[in-house]
Amino acid sequence: MELFDAIFQGVLQGLTEFLPVSSSGHLAIYQHITGITENNLFFSVMLHIGTLAAVTAVYFKIIFRLFAALGSLLKKIFTGKFKWKEMTDQENLAMMIIIGLLPLFLLFIPVPGTDMKIKDLAEKFSANDGYFFVIGILLVATSLLLFFGNKNRRPVKIINGKRYRKKLRTRYTWVDALIVGFTQCLAVSPGLSRSGSTLAVSQLRGIEKQTALDYSFLLGTPAVVAAALLELKNVLTASEGDPMNINIGYVIAGMIVSTIVGFLAIKLFKWLLGTNRMYIFILYTAAVGLAILLISIIELSSGTNLFTQKPLTF
Repeated sequence: MELFDAIFQGVLQGLTEFLPVSSSGHLAIYQHITGITENNLFFSVMLHIGTLAAVTAVYFKIIFRLFAALGSLLKKIFTGKFKWKEMTDQENLAMMIIIGLLPLFLLFIPVPGTDMKIKDLAEKFSANDGYFFVIGILLVATSLLLFFGNKNRRPVKIINGKRYRKKLRTRYTWVDALIVGFTQCLAVSPGLSRSGSTLAVSQLRGIEKQTALDYSFLLGTPAVVAAALLELKNVLTASEGDPMNINIGYVIAGMIVSTIVGFLAIKLFKWLLGTNRMYIFILYTAAVGLAILLISIIELSSGTNLFTQKPLTF
């Protein structure tokens, strides 16, 4: 790995992890075009830690309050004083994040007739360039979700033939949390943006946009931690090769870049959402998705990768 590669991957990770464009989808596009599929697990862990640091830097005050609220919830539960309807805003947010994370366990359900788990299907689609069209379809799906979520930022209800603006909510219900949690599970598929889809679904549920974005990032933080831990486990249990066979200076450079770019990406996303400029991501994901579908049609008809000229793999 060269220094330029480390910095480029740091930028790619920092940008696409938080902007609603799908980080896994862009990684799959990069690998499809270049033909480079090797992935250094240790470096991948460090990039995840970099993006985790970015989230912590932006939301450290809220994260601190959430841990305090979690402690308060546990105390009330063990002393018999817990009442669902009497939770404070911070206790409610902590509870909704816990509920929103529960669907992630579905990813570890075995796929019948195979030795794979549900989460492994996403890797199958991204690692085999014959399924490149799936990424295009899911990027278009991301665009549609963002479009309908953005359209619903000022929902309307009709009473006796008259149109009224509905008041947007700033608190999640357990139903909201589960639906958004299921959406986050689907977003492990390359091309379907995690931050974009969870934000859009929250908006469709009537949640105020900035509250929805904050919840999306906070809900995704444990997922980033879990991904880093799983990759770290793979590093420690690697049976062949040396996962540490990489220039540590390049690793640090990539991690620092992913942290800085990730921090700026979160700030940029919050600003664009606040100024109603989500159309940028709606148009971008639609354009890239349609371009991939067109390329896939050409490749499937010829049976070869348009960029590397190698036979497609399935």
